[in-house]
Amino acid sequence: MYTDSHCHLNFPELLARLDDIRQDMQAAQVTRALLISTQLETFDDVNRIAMAYDNFWCTAGVHPDEDDVQEPTLDDLLRIGQRDKVIGIGETGLDYYRLGDRSVADMEWQRQRFRLHIRAARQLKLPLIIHTRSASADTLSILKEEGEVGDASSVGGVFHCFTETAEVARAALDLGFYISFSGILTFKNAADLREIASWVPLDRILIETDSPYLAPAPHRGKTNDPSLVPWVAKKIAEIRGLSEEVVAARTTDNFMTLFHKINSI
Repeated sequence: MYTDSHCHLNFPELLARLDDIRQDMQAAQVTRALLISTQLETFDDVNRIAMAYDNFWCTAGVHPDEDDVQEPTLDDLLRIGQRDKVIGIGETGLDYYRLGDRSVADMEWQRQRFRLHIRAARQLKLPLIIHTRSASADTLSILKEEGEVGDASSVGGVFHCFTETAEVARAALDLGFYISFSGILTFKNAADLREIASWVPLDRILIETDSPYLAPAPHRGKTNDPSLVPWVAKKIAEIRGLSEEVVAARTTDNFMTLFHKINSI
């Protein structure tokens, strides 16, 4: 019924209790989950979990905020992107939030990494999982420069764990991307985000946990896991005056449409 479109079940705090999490998912009617790759070094772990269960899939990529890891080449991304149960490329994008002593100009390595992910996605015809934080202008610009303009040749994807402005949401939608909402939507200080969730087209919305992070209210502060994604659907239903069943069905349909490779696995 519900689909968690973004989680990190290979992280130690979740992997150690995977059997319990799967039982909790079943009880909460969470029938699918997408496991997100963040490093080449741990991709095999992510893929192994996805391969072990028929309702799990995974992505191939290196997170933009990982700066002390093996740097991917295009060949690396193409190689792991063709592995069984891989249905998307990422998590990729740009993150200027933790610059520290660095300038935006110093982040050219991150922009180049992003371009490689886009090129791999386009060659493999797989959607992108976009992470953008304090970098939305460059994120959108690079997507356009690399040919992601919302036409028939674009692979599209999803802006995950969306926390940007309404203008960024509209720009992402114009490029053919989906918008994914996380537990942040339930936080008291997220009024602007709830406003965006009120008007994003229902056929372009996904829901996620980004677990083990960002547990939704009333579980905020606890370790998150896919069994809690219904709380995100519940908030969207409340905002839009819909039933939770409708939101669950539509977001699952959207997931299956975007990650079209599932239908051929």
